[in-house]
Amino acid sequence: MVEHAKHAELSSTLHDCMVACNHCFDACLKEDDVKMMAECIRLDRECADMCAYLAQAIERNSPFVSQLAKVCAEICEACGNECKKHDHDHCQRCAEACLKCAEACRQVA
Repeated sequence: MVEHAKHAELSSTLHDCMVACNHCFDACLKEDDVKMMAECIRLDRECADMCAYLAQAIERNSPFVSQLAKVCAEICEACGNECKKHDHDHCQRCAEACLKCAEACRQVA
């Protein structure tokens, strides 16, 4: 429980990022030019899955939290940078959540 409490803020940030990515993923699929959104959609999925996995690792007190956080930071940054390229509100909100999460992950990595 000690590690989980120590990472409570990160867990919350991971959850917020996962929710933003899942929303962006779904909204991108409804855009007129889905093909243009392909990389955004792909990275949304990668990022949401990695955030969920890291949150689970924290909950089970995995000895690999810092290594996973390093990878998660890279994925969040890639997703955030891709989302920033698109003007849609959902992409901009996702970019903000991803870049915040990348920074939080770096502090643990």
